[in-house]
Amino acid sequence: METLQAIVLGVIQGLGEFLPISSSGHLVILPKIFGWNDQGLAFDVALHFGTLLAILIYFYEDWKKILFKSYFLNQIGRIFIDRKREFFDIKKLKEDTLVIIGIATIPGVLAGLLLEDYAATIFRNPLLIGFTLLFGALILFYSDKAGKKKLEEKDVTLKLAFIIGLFQMLAIVPGMSRSGMTISAALLLGLSRTASARFSFLLATPIVLGATAKELPYFLEAGFDINLIIGVLAAFVSGYLAIKYMLKYLQNKNYNIFVIYRIMLALVIFLVFAN
Repeated sequence: METLQAIVLGVIQGLGEFLPISSSGHLVILPKIFGWNDQGLAFDVALHFGTLLAILIYFYEDWKKILFKSYFLNQIGRIFIDRKREFFDIKKLKEDTLVIIGIATIPGVLAGLLLEDYAATIFRNPLLIGFTLLFGALILFYSDKAGKKKLEEKDVTLKLAFIIGLFQMLAIVPGMSRSGMTISAALLLGLSRTASARFSFLLATPIVLGATAKELPYFLEAGFDINLIIGVLAAFVSGYLAIKYMLKYLQNKNYNIFVIYRIMLALVIFLVFAN
């Protein structure tokens, strides 16, 4: 693999993981357009590690608060460490951010386990990716227009989280975009633009962590080389900047720029791969 390819793929992974434009779709399409050899599973895992670092570092304070204030974790500690048998308070569980994120994660995990083989083969068809980019653009556009945008992160209930998680299942198909679908769902359910993006980014943490851990053996087998390290760094830097400036952008802007980009990319894919 050339250094330029490692940088481009790393930047695309970092941007596409958080911007609603689909990192997986880009990672399938770009090598085909430029005639690059397949980067391999180990490299993809490395790029996910780069974006995982970006999430953990940017949202370090948020995750520290979520974990240390988690009613669920505190109760587990009391049961297994202090040996105190206590029933869980359902009301407190429903208000626990860690539990809310966990519930939202379940549908995506199930989709990944059930459709993994399709995701690695059939779903990587360029024309299908063009269609999903277009379809996802329409969903994002409608959600941004129709959503009431009155709710914030603290207003996300278990029910809303599960619905957002159902939308995350669609991201198993390259081109749909994990962030695009979770943001669209959050907007439809009434969250503000910034709250939708923040919840989507927090929700990315367990999914990306799980995907990285699952494929870690492939990563360790392949070993380290300079281009892999460069790709990880590119994914980390671009991912961190994508989170930072996306949240600033959404303070007074809508999602139309991403809708337009998705439509234009879909048209390019149709033109290039239609024959």
